[in-house]
Amino acid sequence: MPHPSHDIDVWSVEGQFQHLIYSPKGAIEGLMIDTDGVPTQFATDAHDTAATALFGSLRPGQALVVEGTEAPPSPKGEAAHTVYRFERLARIDGQAPEAADAKAGTHGKVVRFNHAKHGEANGVVLDNGDFVHTRPEGLRALGLQLGDAVRAEGPARPLATGAGRVIEAHRVNGRPVGPAH
Repeated sequence: MPHPSHDIDVWSVEGQFQHLIYSPKGAIEGLMIDTDGVPTQFATDAHDTAATALFGSLRPGQALVVEGTEAPPSPKGEAAHTVYRFERLARIDGQAPEAADAKAGTHGKVVRFNHAKHGEANGVVLDNGDFVHTRPEGLRALGLQLGDAVRAEGPARPLATGAGRVIEAHRVNGRPVGPAH
């Protein structure tokens, strides 16, 4: 068994990220870490989009601290390894997950506009596959056009498709963007 520290039914487990766990429909439903040679699985709800977006940015071998509650025995039989229900990813390579993504950036050329559910353009998609989210008011202020070169800075997370990232733009082409500006 891994060497967790116990605190009010939530276990904090340290280990090296091994790989993601997929559902039969292809959704991410957890991750596997190696804890001192012991495989340890953290299962999540496939509909937990925040967790699955965070998991998609992990690379094999990264040092993780993952918190979870012990999963009850499965009616399908005994597990091959320890299984926890995922609660929180506490650390990635010694940093809080937010700090690991805080200084991300991207650059490329605008190939299309992205539109919010209500139909208004809320950012641009670049030729490298990244989506730069500016919010509608930010996009209007920037005046970007198809083919424009863009250099964006802000927190990043992988797109659900895994084919790029979404950058929550704080600066685009050196100009501040967002609600704080």
